[in-house]
Amino acid sequence: MKPTQVKDDILNLSPDRLIEWLSRYDIRPYRSRQIFKWLYMRQADDFDRMTDLGKSVRELLAEHFYIGRFEKVAEELSADGTRKFLFRMNDGRRIESVLIPEKSHYTLCISTQAGCAQGCRFCRTAHLGFERNLTQSEILQQILQMKIEPDDTKRLTNIVLMGMGEPLANYENVLNALNILTNNEYGLKFAGRRITLSTSGIVPRIYDLGADTAVNLAVSLNAADDRTRNMLMPINRKYNIESLMEVCRNYNLRPHRRITIEYIMIKGINDSVLDAKKLSKLLRPIRAKINLIPFNSHDKSQFERPSQKTIETFQNILIDNHYTVMIRESKGRDISAACGQLQGKTQDRDSIGRA
Repeated sequence: MKPTQVKDDILNLSPDRLIEWLSRYDIRPYRSRQIFKWLYMRQADDFDRMTDLGKSVRELLAEHFYIGRFEKVAEELSADGTRKFLFRMNDGRRIESVLIPEKSHYTLCISTQAGCAQGCRFCRTAHLGFERNLTQSEILQQILQMKIEPDDTKRLTNIVLMGMGEPLANYENVLNALNILTNNEYGLKFAGRRITLSTSGIVPRIYDLGADTAVNLAVSLNAADDRTRNMLMPINRKYNIESLMEVCRNYNLRPHRRITIEYIMIKGINDSVLDAKKLSKLLRPIRAKINLIPFNSHDKSQFERPSQKTIETFQNILIDNHYTVMIRESKGRDISAACGQLQGKTQDRDSIGRA
């Protein structure tokens, strides 16, 4: 009996790898651009739809590859219009993505890992532990499967890599996905300035990101001294604040851009007047804007949100020191779709038998 052909997900290929594969069958390199346009610009889910390829080429592709698609298990709608999606991947593991409505467009928050190994104490995802990295295909599928209603006047224009996982701990797959996302010839045509990657602070990879991409950088800082940050974020014991500030000072920033400093405000932990003054001094040499994110409560943490007065006092100190500071009220809190809440209520309700 002839062994069954094991197929690969074609969405995991880079253009160069597809050209290399096609060359084995004496298929000319320009065919790779045609195939990628069908996969990403036209979002074909079947090789037979690729009508500008000969039948023999389509059959050869179908013999060796499949076009990755995972299952949408659940969708929840927040009172503020935020939509949270729970996806089941082919091995049974699950991830979440969040579609956030803005005034004139949508922002999609995507995951890069199943679970997370960073162990940040304020984050619910951290309590799941780390399962595995997402593939290039699984990162991109979160965008490919995001359907906007035809009569909706808003378009999906912004992508944030701020979902489950630490993007820079899955660097190769994330970088390959970003290359597809930003390619205007055959990819998804997102502008680099419309994509933001958030990291807990893997310093060597931050240098790489600045050299390899033109996307925006966001740093989840959350404290202005090592003692507090060590307690909140174990990664600080490996890459302390001094090393993190050094890479931010030397980061390859494009003109007119700034690094976003994310600061989750936690009652009695990092929200004092002294904390604000230390943060102001710490960031002085850096081209930065600051997002203050009041802590979003969840059942895996005893932390609390500061009072509104405390948050505004903190903000005013930073403004007085000439920083651009926004208080970012996370959307989707009622469906556990806010910052630090992913893999919340939807996952709990539908997690029986999860791999």
